[in-house]
Amino acid sequence: MTALYNALFYQPLVNSLVFLYETLPYQDLGLAIIGLTIFIRALLYPFVAKSLRAQKALSELQPEIRALQEKYKDKKEEQAKQLMELYRTRGVNPVSGCLPVLIQLPLLFALYHVFSNITNPEALNALYGFVPRPEFINSMAFGFLNLAEPSIPLAILAGLSQFLQGYLMPRHAAGAGGESQFAHAMQTQTIYFLPIVITVISFKFAAALPLYWTVLNIIGILQQEGFFLKNKKERAPK
Repeated sequence: MTALYNALFYQPLVNSLVFLYETLPYQDLGLAIIGLTIFIRALLYPFVAKSLRAQKALSELQPEIRALQEKYKDKKEEQAKQLMELYRTRGVNPVSGCLPVLIQLPLLFALYHVFSNITNPEALNALYGFVPRPEFINSMAFGFLNLAEPSIPLAILAGLSQFLQGYLMPRHAAGAGGESQFAHAMQTQTIYFLPIVITVISFKFAAALPLYWTVLNIIGILQQEGFFLKNKKERAPK
């Protein structure tokens, strides 16, 4: 691990997890992971909300986008120019929906290392001076689940929660204009392919990772539903 990666991602996550492990009741690693996941989701919510707004706005622009694509179907350069002008005038960034994913990738990579090493006494050497140092980290969560070993039920739950989050998104994001073929293809892959990938990966890794994924997805669903419910109420005629 490079010094920068260690300082920006790995060490803060180790310290946060150990702090929660020492602070929350029962010194339960499962509770600490849930607490860490909630904290991470709260930090990322401004980016998630921006992404949801962008997806909603893009969906509502689909009739105009398709009209421009049809009008300039033989002039690709002009088509791209007109589309960018449409995005600019409407204040829509077509790539902002990718921002939460890009931010979460290094976090996920770091969390994999944290969860893989957290029960190793050497991991405690990364603690800051003000973080309480436990004698050891117990990998048993909730009295029955060993988070240091793979868990088939948790792996399946992680995949199902990812599927549910992806499945619910089109119900909100689809506006009157529908979707482009490319967007529909990407959406289909997100809904059906990504949960399979997550499940397969979770089968092979310590149960701490699918526990994080499951809690992350559940919170994501709640944030997603809350965002669109609030948006719907704000747009409702008074």
